[in-house]
Amino acid sequence: MSTIQLNSNDITFITGKYSKKQAIETVAKNMIEAGLVKADYQQAMFDRDQQISTFLGNGIAIPHGTTEKRDSVLTTGLKVLFCPEGIVWDEDNNVAYVIIGIAAKANEHLNVLRQLTHAVIAEDTLTRIKQVKTPEDLLAILQNKE
Repeated sequence: MSTIQLNSNDITFITGKYSKKQAIETVAKNMIEAGLVKADYQQAMFDRDQQISTFLGNGIAIPHGTTEKRDSVLTTGLKVLFCPEGIVWDEDNNVAYVIIGIAAKANEHLNVLRQLTHAVIAEDTLTRIKQVKTPEDLLAILQNKE
């Protein structure tokens, strides 16, 4: 299985108080600017999160569009926001520090999810996330490297 096609240029650090809506808008904007998705994909990301929370666990959320809007994906890819202050993500008060916007043309997102599984289930992930200082630090966690 290949590692997540992600590099430090795909990671944006944001500081200050962000709402989930602002975080999704920001990651969607980054995806649009990178040519991963069309502009209407942002609404599909909101729609998907309305259907079911995109919070995975251990401080990680994965906003992505609905399958109905898959034609708005131009190329498969990821954009990541890191918010050290955390963002309350859902009505269960789960807090997301890492927001991974996913654009997938077919079912490639399933491979991405498989690759993220280790970061989501590892006991020390949240501790490691809270110690992140650089995009490379976060990349190591997401790619399951020490």
